[in-house]
Amino acid sequence: MDELKPIELEIIPGILETEWEEIEKKLEIAKKFARTVHIDIIDGKFANNTTFLDPKPFQPYADSLTLELHMMVENPIQYLDAWAAAGFTRFIGHIEKMENQVDFVAKAQLYGEASLAIDGKTSIDAITVPFDDLDSILIMTINAGFSGQGFDESKLEKIKTIREKTDDISETHQAVYFPIEVDGGINDETILKARDAGASRFVSTSYLFKSENPEETYHKLQKLINE
Repeated sequence: MDELKPIELEIIPGILETEWEEIEKKLEIAKKFARTVHIDIIDGKFANNTTFLDPKPFQPYADSLTLELHMMVENPIQYLDAWAAAGFTRFIGHIEKMENQVDFVAKAQLYGEASLAIDGKTSIDAITVPFDDLDSILIMTINAGFSGQGFDESKLEKIKTIREKTDDISETHQAVYFPIEVDGGINDETILKARDAGASRFVSTSYLFKSENPEETYHKLQKLINE
């Protein structure tokens, strides 16, 4: 067996907005304390919502942040070229409206990390690419499309199953092979449930940015998962 990598638990601010002005405000806040920012894009076909879809304004932030793109869109492979050109290096595509998972992963990995995402109602069995060929998997603990929804604990079973399939974790949770990202309803209570199920990346959107002090909230969450 290969040597296990040290576990890295990461809080990732999530941004889901329709106007650039709001996105920019949140980027300016997040870059003061975060390493990675998670940008949600929705095309109105995947879900009944449409976000800001122009990658170009993000380019100045690529020097100071790892930009992660969460594509809740039809045929996400068509977005890769333009968003990679703007400096994004992590690409998360939903399988529900993806024409070919293998093609998406292969192209995304030309630009950086490739991840597949499954919505709240989708089974992990719908992922047809071997986990070994992915850089991570994202599990929605809500139904994709809008921020501010409540955390669905039943989705924790998906995280547990993927963790069992991909990793040998020590009893002290000090070792992990494969990043599992969780998105939806993450706060100071649900984040511990997601961590204990096996998640290692935690997207916080409403809870973080609607708090009085997002930086303090970020560090609070980081401290909780590292205890």
